[in-house]
Amino acid sequence: MQVLHIHHASVIVADTECALRFYRDLLGLRVDAARPDLGYPGAWLWVGEQQIHLLELPNPDPSEDRPAHGGRDRHLAVLIDDLDALARTLDAGGIAYTRSRSGRRALFCRDPDGNALELIQAA
Repeated sequence: MQVLHIHHASVIVADTECALRFYRDLLGLRVDAARPDLGYPGAWLWVGEQQIHLLELPNPDPSEDRPAHGGRDRHLAVLIDDLDALARTLDAGGIAYTRSRSGRRALFCRDPDGNALELIQAA
């Protein structure tokens, strides 16, 4: 037995359409139309060959008092091709972010539900 790769990561959202405006419309992720009816709203989004699953369910985690810097919170990390273009997109969308404190070409932001994302420029 060997673990091969991560298939998907799930994030809990309060409103799927609001989350899609962030993940699909702002970040440009494609929606996987093959998501079956799971009995609750949500969406599957492609990130390369892996996915982020949006689950519109009651959130068991507190959304307040999270660290300002997403690197000090649980987070998803994804590779991107142009950090400067991403920063301009986030600025235009009014999305706050912080740069990586390690000096890497990376930044952290939060989705509308406070889920932290690390976006790293591929070498």
